[in-house]
Amino acid sequence: MSRQDIAWCPGCGDFSIRATLEKAIGDLPIPGKNVVLTSGIGQAAKMPHYLPYSYFNGLHGRSLPLAVGIKLARPDLTVIAVSGDGCLYGEGGNHFIHTIRRCLDLTILACDNKVYGLTKGQSSPTTDLGMKNALDPQGNVNTPFSPLAVAITVGAPFVARTFAGDPQHMEQIFREAILFKGTAVVDILQPCVSFNKVNTYQWYRERVYKLGEPLRDRIDAIRAAESWDERIPIGILYRDERFVCREGKEMFRKPVTEETVARLLNTKCIMMR
Repeated sequence: MSRQDIAWCPGCGDFSIRATLEKAIGDLPIPGKNVVLTSGIGQAAKMPHYLPYSYFNGLHGRSLPLAVGIKLARPDLTVIAVSGDGCLYGEGGNHFIHTIRRCLDLTILACDNKVYGLTKGQSSPTTDLGMKNALDPQGNVNTPFSPLAVAITVGAPFVARTFAGDPQHMEQIFREAILFKGTAVVDILQPCVSFNKVNTYQWYRERVYKLGEPLRDRIDAIRAAESWDERIPIGILYRDERFVCREGKEMFRKPVTEETVARLLNTKCIMMR
């Protein structure tokens, strides 16, 4: 990786996530040239700029369509979508749900600092109810989005949570998520030292605890995903070993033959007015 200034605030959780992700990928039996990152817009979305892998940095909320397209075109690649909670769960919320339904071998890493850090700290989809900030002085009035509960509900076979203040735990979760043959969703609890004065490193350290074995029952996993405030579980919340990933030609309902391609190329597109 070329030396360059990293445009994050000193103390930002993204520094730890970046270093840990690079180490985790480097220790895996995957050639670096076969790794592709995608991201949208935001502080966390800058992550691929500071890693020595190929990447596609797209529009706000569009990291997952990029990841899906790359995986469909090149099933042999290891594709990782990494962005923030606003980008993945807000602008990209619809893509988040339907990417999981596609049953592809993708890793989704959400750097969840509970604010829109790039645009000066307004409430994001995961901001706690009643939390005040400079752009929401009356307190957040919206019910927080529960991304991992939603992921489990719509069928994600690997759902995990980790904490940017615990690099060793993060590395373990990243490795297992990337090696998992299927859609892996990881929510990373990441303090924002500039705009989130509530969910600090100390706040998380007083509350997070590590799960033992992954939960097998979906209802128990959803309850764990929704646990917050006093006790917050981190680890693999749910893992479905029965999951069957779509690969290669299995990604398509019918094999794409040369005849099919020729027919499509010769078909005129008619726009209805």
